[in-house]
Amino acid sequence: MLPSSFLKHIEILLVEDSPADVLITRDALAEARVLNAIHVVDDGVDAIAFLRKQPPYADVPRPDLILLDLNLPRKSGREVLAEIKADPDLQTIPVVVLTTSQAEEDIWKAYHLHANCYVVKPLDFATFVQAVQSIQQFWLSVVTLPSGADNG
Repeated sequence: MLPSSFLKHIEILLVEDSPADVLITRDALAEARVLNAIHVVDDGVDAIAFLRKQPPYADVPRPDLILLDLNLPRKSGREVLAEIKADPDLQTIPVVVLTTSQAEEDIWKAYHLHANCYVVKPLDFATFVQAVQSIQQFWLSVVTLPSGADNG
């Protein structure tokens, strides 16, 4: 275990419209006991508003990591991903696509839009928790992320 001086507070934006998946994801992240804050929006329009600090999200922190579902209301995850990666102020935020789609076309499109990785949500609870914890372990413990400089 690292001394507390080495622990970094991580801001995670979870873009997910399924309340059950939000709950499972929160539980899995909490179980790993990493210092993080999880902000949740349930559609693509709110995800972009959050990232651009538009009302009602004017005072939110810039996320260090985005967990993005593809199948969202109002604006799809694909559209959100395209906007994030086309915006010089947002494009350095890692985006993990976390979705139920196993379609080869969705996987190719997500990587074409510069997703940092693509994870298919496992159907059973234990495997889903394990997948989320693996994402957390890799992106928040192994990888060095850019400092959370607020560009917005």
